[in-house]
Amino acid sequence: MHSNHPGLAPPELLLGTAMWGWTVPEQVCFSLLDSFYGAGFRGIDGATNYPINKIPADFRKSERILLQWIHAHGVNDLRITMKVGSLDNMRSPECNLSKSFLLFCLEEYGSLFAANLETLMVHWDNREIPEEIDQTLEGLAAVVAYGCHVGLSGIRNPEIYATRNELFGLDFKIQIKHNLLQSDYARYAPFHGKRRFFAYGMNAGGLKLDTTAYHDGSSLKARGGDTTNTAPLIAAIAAFLRDAPPLKHLSHTGLLYAYYHPDMAGMLLGVSSVEQLADSLDFYGVLRQTDCREQYLRLLTMQQDHAQPL
Repeated sequence: MHSNHPGLAPPELLLGTAMWGWTVPEQVCFSLLDSFYGAGFRGIDGATNYPINKIPADFRKSERILLQWIHAHGVNDLRITMKVGSLDNMRSPECNLSKSFLLFCLEEYGSLFAANLETLMVHWDNREIPEEIDQTLEGLAAVVAYGCHVGLSGIRNPEIYATRNELFGLDFKIQIKHNLLQSDYARYAPFHGKRRFFAYGMNAGGLKLDTTAYHDGSSLKARGGDTTNTAPLIAAIAAFLRDAPPLKHLSHTGLLYAYYHPDMAGMLLGVSSVEQLADSLDFYGVLRQTDCREQYLRLLTMQQDHAQPL
């Protein structure tokens, strides 16, 4: 078995739910869960405000889909991460990260998911007042005392969390956007040196090498992202894939880029079809059995060669 750290387990896989009930229809979500669970995986990533599609009626829709599947199958061994604090799904930073609200979320999701709940994460925090963050840390400490893991995602000022956490000593899981075009890893420097990070957006939010492949249901297009593929690195990736076995697709480069990162503990799969999921699981199996460090180093060199000047 090949890992980013010899002797350690490979980064775990989590099934992402950000587009569920938006670009991923309910029945497809159920099929994804069937396939993922059937393959032996248990990690699920969710958030109160998924899908973030600016349709108020869809607030918490993704978790409702997940709950339907759990109840239908009587499952009690998932490892669910729920990101909490956001108050709407309008792509706004409005949030409540007070101690009392975090305890409310713990009670709510503890009741809904029972033994399936593993982690509560602070989601989308733009605050810069240390005393306010202290209240959040007090709440997270209570979550840990209850028996859940805690984490951070979308934090504007992670250095404040690091400093204020010296009093609490909380062991955070941290979700970061991490792909060849963009990574938030450097912003979390105070937390480096431990396998605590979980990569999302590994495929750059649904980027496609062929601009004609985008359709109305494409996640990047739905989010309003750039579908022109003008970055020089994109052409280099396309050329790389022509001679980089066992890598075949852009999604493979994203998985490889995260898999070999020394601080990466997990990877979130933002797949929208059973076929995409099967391909990702197959390639994850290849990474576990095949030494792809040479291809990883080639990716790093290519990334450095095409780095955008500051």
